[in-house]
Amino acid sequence: MKFSVELTDQFLHVEFEKSVRMMSSAILNGGCQNAKHFLNTKVDANFNGERTDFESPEITLQGIVDSMNWKGHCVGMMTAALMKSFRNVRIEKQGVWIDVLVTSGVSNARRAGDEADYQFMNEDCQKVGTINILVLTNAQLSDASLVECVMMVAEAKAACLQDLKVHSPVSGLVATGTGTDSTAIACGAGPLVQYCGKHVLFGEMLAKATYQAIHESLSVDK
Repeated sequence: MKFSVELTDQFLHVEFEKSVRMMSSAILNGGCQNAKHFLNTKVDANFNGERTDFESPEITLQGIVDSMNWKGHCVGMMTAALMKSFRNVRIEKQGVWIDVLVTSGVSNARRAGDEADYQFMNEDCQKVGTINILVLTNAQLSDASLVECVMMVAEAKAACLQDLKVHSPVSGLVATGTGTDSTAIACGAGPLVQYCGKHVLFGEMLAKATYQAIHESLSVDK
């Protein structure tokens, strides 16, 4: 897998030499996709609800893609975090490498199980990510291991926030993430990886890289 990374004050853009298999919770083209581009763009925070009228996030993201003339499928996320929070950590062993790219902030930290801000099913809300994570690996991941990767990222994130003593303003308990995190996993065509749990090397590598990237990102002077 070959790719280039472009970082500006406004966005993080990753362009792949060839389309890659990607699974994500992204706003634009989320789910399972073959993607040529990844976009994580900064938007203004709306902490006090000053704004109530928003363009559809999908339209905003696609507008950026079109304006930049990026050709091919793009998976896109949004965040209120500053782009200077960006960190990239790579771990490589036995011919397999993992890159974890993170932008972060914890202004809307939450603990899983906190009372939701939106109390109606499918209620419109501003899904703007605060800890956004892109995992890249040259390994060829099975469907099951892709799902396990998402689980491992979530656990590593929760562990990091616990160690950094980040608390939810809703419950006062240790946060496990923010209310609007987003994660994407992109894999290549290298060595086949069937599992990504805590008993296997790939899972260990992913968790360590994720923890380190989030820790460094949140520890930077914003």
